[in-house]
Amino acid sequence: MLPDNYITLYLLGVIALQSKEYQQAAELFDQTITLKPDFIEAYDDRGNALKELNQLDAAVASYDQAIALKPDYAKAYVNRGHVLKDLKQLDAAVASYDQAIALRPDFAGVYFNRGNVLKDLKQLDAAVASYDQAIALRPDFAEAYSNRGTVLKVLSQPEAALASYDQAIALRPDYAEAYFNRGVIYEDRKQLDAALASYNQAIVLRPDYAEAYTNRGNVLKELKQMHAALASYDQAIVLRPDFAETYSNRGTVLKELSQPEAALASYDQAIALRPDYAEAYFNRGNLFRDLKQFDAAVTSFDKAIDLKPDFAEAYWNKSLTLLLTGDFDQGWRLYEWRWEREFPTSPIRNFQQPLWLGNETLAGKTILLHAEQGLGDTIQFSRYASLVADLGAHVIMEVAKPLLGLFAGLAGVSRLIAKGSPLPVFDYHCPLLSLPLAFKTELGSIPFPQQYLHVDASRLEQWSQTLGEKTRPRVGLVWSGSTTLINDHNRSIPLSLLIPQLPPDYQYVSLQKEVRDNDRPILQASTDILHFGDELSDFSDTAALCELMDVVISVDTSVAHLSGALGRPTWVLLPFVPEWRWLLDRDDSPWYASMKLYRQNTAGDWDSVFARVRADLPKMHSQSLGL
Repeated sequence: MLPDNYITLYLLGVIALQSKEYQQAAELFDQTITLKPDFIEAYDDRGNALKELNQLDAAVASYDQAIALKPDYAKAYVNRGHVLKDLKQLDAAVASYDQAIALRPDFAGVYFNRGNVLKDLKQLDAAVASYDQAIALRPDFAEAYSNRGTVLKVLSQPEAALASYDQAIALRPDYAEAYFNRGVIYEDRKQLDAALASYNQAIVLRPDYAEAYTNRGNVLKELKQMHAALASYDQAIVLRPDFAETYSNRGTVLKELSQPEAALASYDQAIALRPDYAEAYFNRGNLFRDLKQFDAAVTSFDKAIDLKPDFAEAYWNKSLTLLLTGDFDQGWRLYEWRWEREFPTSPIRNFQQPLWLGNETLAGKTILLHAEQGLGDTIQFSRYASLVADLGAHVIMEVAKPLLGLFAGLAGVSRLIAKGSPLPVFDYHCPLLSLPLAFKTELGSIPFPQQYLHVDASRLEQWSQTLGEKTRPRVGLVWSGSTTLINDHNRSIPLSLLIPQLPPDYQYVSLQKEVRDNDRPILQASTDILHFGDELSDFSDTAALCELMDVVISVDTSVAHLSGALGRPTWVLLPFVPEWRWLLDRDDSPWYASMKLYRQNTAGDWDSVFARVRADLPKMHSQSLGL
């Protein structure tokens, strides 16, 4: 039998609420209100019980009844704001918090919760101000400092965000989420060791923190600690088996560890967990491309694009795949997505003058052709300048300073300027790598594959004297490129691996200006390779050396393009899946008639490449002697 005293019923309801017996609590509060219809606290607490029962609309109605009975009841406004937030009625939630603040301006927790809702509303400056007010009222409010840091991060104020997280940690040294959030800031700023330390501390404080294990894996991946990254992802998955993002990132590490089957399974699991996960389809497409399963790669990129129509990286990688397989028509068009990527190879140039892609007449017009990517790209696509000039245009070409001397006599160019110099007046502009699209280039219509660059006679004479009388066939060598290239680890060769493969009876000349730290002592100890380093002032010097070689043997670098553009015999050593410009399954290049391509038979297999080069060098020597 229930008591007939409303106070007793109410107290029993409070006990049930505290014991998480929410249904019983709601019924007891109902009975209390039946006996005492103006019992304000019972309405408020009934709202709390209904909230826990996920009866959110009923909870709001109960708070409203409390407020109707007592319009200055700040606590009911606060609780009502919480439920309105859960109902995604964010503007109404802010209004409810504002009313509570008007009644109780010293209520730090309300400012904190109001800041959270304003953050969700993307009213970020107002959110920071609300957190600041919470902190002013309660200087030890660690959660407010942490959430404030998150908003400051979105506002692109990383230093302030970092300071806010640091303050949260100083106030609460066991605050795992603050360590995690601080790690995100460090990771974004590429302070990887600091990020790793912060994620590690978050994990120490919260060993079940799956997100921290995942982010820790991401940092370890960036630090090239692939096995440790894999272990971190695996632990995240143990803690949270439905974590699709972790499976996708894990797949990328497995790909780097040359475990393609396991990588594919990891991507597939990510997709099974999240069928709308565009990034997982994108990553899977990259894996298929590395496996030379090009149709599957394109299908996967297409799925990523279907799910995320503005997915610039997917369009870009699809274009690279199509160009690699010789589909120039669609490939060139999709290649224009390079400007929309989050981290483009080069930033878009926002000229007032219109972009020319072959549609407008250029007769009597001035056009700026500008370099956009690496030196090799500039050399390769500078061949189009004369085609543009043939349309009646006055051609200005902007290139990196090391190429100025080399391009001085380039056909079709009326004026050559160094990148960064003031630009003259022009009517149109076109990036060099958009010219194949403008001219609708197909495999059979690539211009000037024979020779389009020439060596300065004075430089040739200078380097001829430096090298002295030729007593053996001369072989120019380039074994590594810039470390900034994402795929550099696949294209560059350690000098320690190359030297034992070089047959005697040849004079080897390094055509590299820069040498990596791990290669330098090996090069210094070698008496069989001439190296000139800083004596190569620009590409005119390198071009002269190329001209004096019987053959240039190079990995995929700008020197390979230079030698090919000069029409010199050039042998290019290529990884299993090369850059798109080298196409597939051929030992020649439609871009350079004097070039021969040596491809890996399997990923990482340089031995077979070296074997073919060693077999061909004596043939080259015999041919040069006319034997």
